[in-house]
Amino acid sequence: MFVLGIDPGLTRCGFGVVTRSSGGPSMLTAVAAGVLETDVELGVDRRLAQLAGDLNDLLDEVQPDCVVVERILFQANVRTAVSVAQASGLALCAAAQRDLPTAQYSPNEVKQSVVGNGSATKAQVAAMVAQMCGLDAPPSPPDAADALALAICHLSGVRLGKAIDAAGARR
Repeated sequence: MFVLGIDPGLTRCGFGVVTRSSGGPSMLTAVAAGVLETDVELGVDRRLAQLAGDLNDLLDEVQPDCVVVERILFQANVRTAVSVAQASGLALCAAAQRDLPTAQYSPNEVKQSVVGNGSATKAQVAAMVAQMCGLDAPPSPPDAADALALAICHLSGVRLGKAIDAAGARR
């Protein structure tokens, strides 16, 4: 499975692509990671248009099996929450236009899945992503590391779901 994780943001939108080979849970590979950035000098409408185009280009390039987007639960800064929600909507819409399955996870769910602690720091998440994907160093910038963690979280959940189904247990 080829999973694209998106850490939404209007100024900086992290992305990370992770695949898991059939060799087992430790066979995670970070295929690509980075950040899509918009020009803060532009108006919000132009920045959203730029991000939409960049997300569409990214989806066309990596052709994931599914897209995972960080779910917004709470933001102290309303302005930040709105721009993150707008970026999240663009990512979900771009995936839906391609009939790709989507999933959303909260930051705490991702931290719990990847680190085993829902209160983990960004540095701990990045270090665990590096370890799980066999990288020489933690991915940078943090937006890219978070996006990779989203993809890993989804792959872990998919694996668990398949194991439950194979055992004949009800979900």
